[in-house]
Amino acid sequence: MTRAGDDCLSADQPNFSCPEGEFAASILIVDDDRDMLSMLERLIRKKCRCGVKTAPSGEAAWQLLADWQPDLVLTDIKMPGLDGLALLQKIRGQYPAVAVIMMSGYGTVESAIAALKNGAYDFIQKPFDNEHLLHTLQRCLEHLCLLEKNRRLQSRLADQDAFPGFTGASAKIKEVYGLIGRLADTDVTVLIRGESGTGKELAARALHGLSARNKRPMVTVNCPALPEHILESELFGYAKGAFSGAIHDKKGLFLEANGSTILLDEIGDLPPTLQTKLLRVLQEKEIMPLGQTRSLAVNVRVLASTNQNLEEKMRQGLFREDLFYRLNVVTITMPPLRQREDDIPALAQHFLATFAKEYGHEGLVFAADALPALVKRHWKGNVRELQNVIKRAVLLADDRTISAGQLAEPEAETSRGPRPMADNLHALHYNLAKQRLVEDFSAAYLAEALQQNSGNVTAAAQASGMNRQAFQKLMRRAGLDAGKFR
Repeated sequence: MTRAGDDCLSADQPNFSCPEGEFAASILIVDDDRDMLSMLERLIRKKCRCGVKTAPSGEAAWQLLADWQPDLVLTDIKMPGLDGLALLQKIRGQYPAVAVIMMSGYGTVESAIAALKNGAYDFIQKPFDNEHLLHTLQRCLEHLCLLEKNRRLQSRLADQDAFPGFTGASAKIKEVYGLIGRLADTDVTVLIRGESGTGKELAARALHGLSARNKRPMVTVNCPALPEHILESELFGYAKGAFSGAIHDKKGLFLEANGSTILLDEIGDLPPTLQTKLLRVLQEKEIMPLGQTRSLAVNVRVLASTNQNLEEKMRQGLFREDLFYRLNVVTITMPPLRQREDDIPALAQHFLATFAKEYGHEGLVFAADALPALVKRHWKGNVRELQNVIKRAVLLADDRTISAGQLAEPEAETSRGPRPMADNLHALHYNLAKQRLVEDFSAAYLAEALQQNSGNVTAAAQASGMNRQAFQKLMRRAGLDAGKFR
């Protein structure tokens, strides 16, 4: 598209340019009926200050395309020689970015299906109403404009010096990049702090991925996910006969991470007895498996993450001060999304591209009102919540664009009631329908449990037959906030 400083239509006509007036469109009209060709050229030139060229045949159009690629080709189907369908196939093969709208005075359902199947944007049957034609052109060019804006955004993302898995270039996230860059290739212990959903594990993976230890996989331990006695054996291992059921030696996760990195996720939930043993690992660089009398040396870099106030836990006697100071050699604080609003469009575009590819919805773009609405929204669940919103919109998309309305907060997340179950499942492929139904059931079940227990997560988890940590994990996936049920 060629750049322009103003809109390409007069004020009383549909606007064929981007909302910001960034582009003026170019159109090639192809028809062997010279009267029709002349009428269409006059109509479009009058109603739109666009670049317009004409061709009286498919062959002439193809020759013209070798030197000039318009944004849109408006072509008749029934032409001698190279007809419209053959021209469409050639354009899709060599110039896939050019949109094609087909016209036919011999319109049949078969012709329309063949055109759309081969990649046409739309099909118009002659004789057509001028307003309908202009409206169709408007929709097509607006879609092309959104594609172009998204392409430029993707290009900027590809050019930025991002760390593995990160997206964004705000001042706050650049501070994180700077710390990761300076700390990655060292063995210093790092405490990663931040609210839920801010990307603490992503920061840990970047630290590991940019280090000399990246030839071996990082080991991640979810501290609150296991009961204390199981977590101890998982971390440090045990010898055969150490307890009933220990029928062979078990290598612990610290030994698994030997020569690599271990992330202790949600370190604030580590039981006090294990805090003492972890302190020994940090001080002595050795572990003592259960049932053994001999220590084993380990070469492990320790990273820890938390969304809790460890200083308050120390005041309450729930977290050892000496362990805190061993872990808190250097702190990386992940900023909440409200402090990096400039990154929301890039993050949203990244998630859109990821999920559109994953679920077979390539070609989806955001409508003009979508990104501004996302920027204005309060993201209590931070990047994880944004990710879930985009994922849901992609799964449920039934058009080429995703509007602000499709990204609006669902009723279940704004009220005390459960989320409604999915409908129109048969419009989706089986796997997508199944995934959507499971997600809706999980969200509705959790919301009802929280409502019945007035937002008390521990009580809701117990009533559901789950431990608190597993219940919280499902809550995070569903984007539920316990505070809304109190």
